[in-house]
Formats: sequence, structure tokens, C-alpha cells
Amino acid sequence: MYIPIGRKTFDLEAAELERRKSSSFLHEVSRHVIEPDSIVTSPEDLKAFLDSVDLDRVSTTIYQSVTFADGEFIETIIQQVKAPVIVWSVREPSVGGRLRLNSLTGGNSTSHVLRCAGHPYSFIFGNADEANVQMMLKVKLKVQNLLDDLHNLKIGVIGEHPPGFFFSGTDEEALHKQWGVQVEHFDLHQAFEECRKLPREKWEPAIERAEQQVIGLNRNDETVERFAQFSTYVKDQIEERDISAIAVRCWPDFFNELGAAACSTLSQFTEDGVVSSCESDIHGSVSMFILRQLSGGSAPYLGDLVHVNEAANSVVFWHCGAGAYSLAHPDQGAQAGVHPNRKMGMTMEFGLKAGRVTMFRVSYTPEGYRLLIMRGDALDTPKRFDGTSVEVKLETDVQSTLYQLMEEGFEPHYALVYEDVVSELVELGRQLGLPTTLLTRD
Repeated sequence: MYIPIGRKTFDLEAAELERRKSSSFLHEVSRHVIEPDSIVTSPEDLKAFLDSVDLDRVSTTIYQSVTFADGEFIETIIQQVKAPVIVWSVREPSVGGRLRLNSLTGGNSTSHVLRCAGHPYSFIFGNADEANVQMMLKVKLKVQNLLDDLHNLKIGVIGEHPPGFFFSGTDEEALHKQWGVQVEHFDLHQAFEECRKLPREKWEPAIERAEQQVIGLNRNDETVERFAQFSTYVKDQIEERDISAIAVRCWPDFFNELGAAACSTLSQFTEDGVVSSCESDIHGSVSMFILRQLSGGSAPYLGDLVHVNEAANSVVFWHCGAGAYSLAHPDQGAQAGVHPNRKMGMTMEFGLKAGRVTMFRVSYTPEGYRLLIMRGDALDTPKRFDGTSVEVKLETDVQSTLYQLMEEGFEPHYALVYEDVVSELVELGRQLGLPTTLLTRD
């Protein structure tokens, strides 16, 4: 919702020019802009406008002081609209003589009211045709859309995390309170039993789907059939329960009871838009979901930090054999393999492609939530270890970064995406008031 506020004692003609430019830009970046036809100049007119719209549809209020206006306007809004506010002040059209807009003071007054009310807000200064203003607005709106998505997110947790993998668990009440995320539990062993009962014609399409992108897939291999059976059963469950992410207990149960590796299931779901973490890492799944949403749907990766190369100022992220098919280096492609330790299929075998990457973790300690953000370049190097892996040259010194990660006790699973979304993640931490460790050149 875009609400331009002004007072008739100021230069409304100059203010109207800024309103039109602002409205035009907002319509370029959003398909749904709720706004009045002109500058709102009285609290009474504001109240009438708010009464005329469906306020439940409002996810963000962009409050633009096109001229100075007192706190009565914003007070009227936040009494009816709980959505976060972006306070926007524009520049003076001329310097010398009359102060024609006094928009900055209006934004200052509004920010004070919001701070005292404890209402979430952020601030932008500048005109709609300025590149920096456009960038900041896009980032803030993208983060607001993400927060809405998180409040609608349900994670399917299929089996409890393996013994000792404490970082994979969560405080469900704290998770919901901070992020709005809901957890829905599945019985892993029931899933094993039920998936075996599915008729062949039900699960064969899962193999056909995998054959489109996986090189060397033997559709008659028993572990491939187990992959198809389990994936098909889980797909039906998540569609029925409207689940957008999963966290799966992969070992030892998959090997001991199903006779197959879970990796290929995670790879295919992540490729198809349902982010999937192994070892029932719930916060890892949340981290992947955030990266996917901020990157416009790019498939994220989740891996352990397993190797340091001081000479190249790089680290290697690895996991046993899970990784979305499209992440494979194009010269190699996503290849079918076996688990490096259990020697059981089906897993992925590839080195990840080269490119600019952001690494991220939603971290949890007894003190609460915090964020970790890093950036680097995935190198065009061969696969470093059996399974899936990527070597990333960091922006910060690799040795000091390594020691900082260990001394601050971050979890050993790191989410990664092929997009620079550092600004969005920093804004996410700012809006949520979370401690954020930023390991980049910025």
C-alpha cells in the first residue's frame, strides 16, 4: 500500500510530481499497489481511504511524506494496519528561498512516532528516479515478500534427526514466533512401509522425471526403484498438506530399512522447488527456502565445510550425494552414483558449477536466532570429493574466517545459492532485529 501524505500549506504542485514518479515506479516493481488517486492532505481523508480498501491484503505500507506532515497521519495508519512501514522522504526541489516540501522533517517525525510505538519500519531518502532509491525499495519489498512467504511456510520433518545432530533440531515455538514457520512431522518408518505398497504405474513417473537430467541412471536398479517409491509417496503427502520444504532423517534408517540412499530424493525435490535438507536439519531447510525465495527460484545447496585451501583462499562445501541436478558443472552433468561410505545408491555425483554465490545460515543458540552471511565465487575446479562438492573462493581471509566460524559456534551445514543476495539478507536481519555476522568485503 502506497500512501503519499502532504499538507496544503506546502508546494503541492511539486509534491504531485514526486507522487506520480513514485507511483509509476512502484507499479513497475509490484503487480498489486493499493493507493489513493492523489496526495492525502488530512487525517479525515486518510481514514476514508483506509475504510475503502481491504487492509488484510496489505503486506507493506509505503508512507511517503511528499511534504511535511505531523504524526497524526501515521498514527491513523498503524491503528488499522499491522504491516511494516517504509517511510519515504523526497528531496527538496530547490534550495534557496521558501522551503517548498520539508519532506525530510516529515519522515523524521514519522520515524519517531513509529519507533515510540514499537511498530516495524525502515527509512528511505531520495526521489523515485534515483538508482539507489530504486535498489533500496526493491530490496525492502523483496524482503517483505519473503517474510510473508515464511509466515505461510510449512516444513515437513520426516523422521527425527540422527543422534548427536543437535543442530538439526528446533524449538518449534521459537521458530514459529520468530519466523512464522510451522513444522509438520511425518513418521519415517511408516513412509517406508507405505511407499513399498504403491503400484508400479504410480511411481515410475518419478524415474522418468529423473532420467531427464541424471546421467547414467539405471532405471532397473533396485535403489532407483526405492528412490522413486519414496519420492512419490512423499510428494503426495506434501501436496496434500501444502508443504513447501522438507527435512529428512537420511541415515542410518534409509540404508538399514529401505535399502537405498535418501540423497536422490532430496536432489529431485530441491530441483523441483521443494527445498530439502538432509539429517533432518530444520534450520538448514529454512535457510535454503530463504535463499530460493530471494534469488527468484534458484535451487540452493546445503553442505558441510570440509576443506580449506589457504593458497587459493578457498573452502570446500560437500555432502554425500544430494544436490539439485541443475547445480552440476555443465561439463560433467548430474551423474548417478553410490553413497561414498555406504556404497549404496542412488546418489548424485558431481562438482558444482562455477559462479558468484552467497552462503547463509539461519543459526540458533540458547540466546536466540542469528544470521550468518558470506559471499564468494564458486571456482571452476574438478569435483573435490566423492558425492557433491563445490570449492568457493571467499571475499574474506580464509583462515580468519574459519576461526571466526568455529569460535562463534555456527552450525556445520551451510546453505548456498548462485546469486548475490547479501543486501537482502542484511535487510532481513535488520528488519527482524537479529544479530548478523557479515563476512564479505561490504
